[in-house]
Amino acid sequence: MLQRHTLLLSMLFAISLPAAAQDAMPREPQIGPRPFYLVDKMKDGALKKELSQCTGPFRKTDFSIGHRGAALQFPEHTRESYLAAARMGAGIIECDVTFTKDRQLVCRHAQCDLHTTTNILSVPALAAKCSQPFSPADPATAKKASAKCCTSDITLAEFRTLTAKMDAFNADGKTVAEYQNGTPRWRTDLYSATGTLMTHAESIALIKSLGAKFTPELKAPEVTMPFEGDYTQEKYATQMLDDYKAAGVPASDVFPQSFNYADVLHWIKTAPDFGKQAVYLDGRYETSGFDHTKPETLKPSMAEMKAAGVPILAPPIYMLLALNDKNEIVASDYAKAAKAAGLDLIAWSLERDGPLDKGGGFYHRSVKGAIDRDGDTLTVLDVLAKQAGVRGVFSDWPATTTFYASCTGLK
Repeated sequence: MLQRHTLLLSMLFAISLPAAAQDAMPREPQIGPRPFYLVDKMKDGALKKELSQCTGPFRKTDFSIGHRGAALQFPEHTRESYLAAARMGAGIIECDVTFTKDRQLVCRHAQCDLHTTTNILSVPALAAKCSQPFSPADPATAKKASAKCCTSDITLAEFRTLTAKMDAFNADGKTVAEYQNGTPRWRTDLYSATGTLMTHAESIALIKSLGAKFTPELKAPEVTMPFEGDYTQEKYATQMLDDYKAAGVPASDVFPQSFNYADVLHWIKTAPDFGKQAVYLDGRYETSGFDHTKPETLKPSMAEMKAAGVPILAPPIYMLLALNDKNEIVASDYAKAAKAAGLDLIAWSLERDGPLDKGGGFYHRSVKGAIDRDGDTLTVLDVLAKQAGVRGVFSDWPATTTFYASCTGLK
């Protein structure tokens, strides 16, 4: 009788627990077969020999940063994606932060990406609220399909009714179903049917329960600021950090990021405890005349950033890499200048270019001449860690960065 009573109490307690408290976490990170596949595909050499002998144990590490969770396989910024990243040993997990019509913070890569990352176009009542409704492709006029649906178009309550999908679209789609069916072949829709969207506060509760740290990115608004008259950029930036304070998260566990230099300076000035780990995402490559190979010409300069209190600089991977006269991948002058100025570095984003047999894409553009196989992912990672001296690397598949850090003794 006592056993039955105890079992009943246990069942009732489990039902009453929040979902995050019941998430099963392995004793040590589960990295699966992909890192070993990458080792097998490496060029012969000392690094391949070293990594091929590594079979664990593997450990959680802050070097491994879950880029939107584990977005190679799971819809980005979803509960499922964050869980996967934590189970693969990511010590830090990212929520890109934007706001709804009623100024509630949610996790989305961009304010206006709901048409490519969720099922909103399949929900007539919400599709009608999109900034730009779905417009089908027309082969006769070479017109491409388009839509624009923003978090600021809908309320938080409406946002919660959506389901996430892999971020993709088919520009030749003549129907909503065709438009939403654009996932690249090297990704997967296997887990897209139940992608659970997250508010910023929910992501904090989940990631905290998983024992990981946080790197929220304040996304650039795609609406006029101040929004609805009084919601300023500064209020938005402050609101993001207020969520961590409300959740009792120590500032030392948070790495707030922004491509907007003014946001970073705002945090340094108004929330210095959080500003100590603020990350300036270097998006200046989109600026006319920008040349990362001449760091002495950049404004603000590395020295000016350091003097302003900026602690961490985070450029795309290619800006930290170059080829030497032997066609070997080495640290770039940009990376050397940042380290000389005393700036910490974080790189983004590994395993986002897809298969590397043709040299990769945006993230490998400075070293395409030395990239011809998936195994080069680990060569790039080794140069970032040992030559560029990065403190962490964003990855769409954190098992890879966890594997590398565990096998080479990185923290």
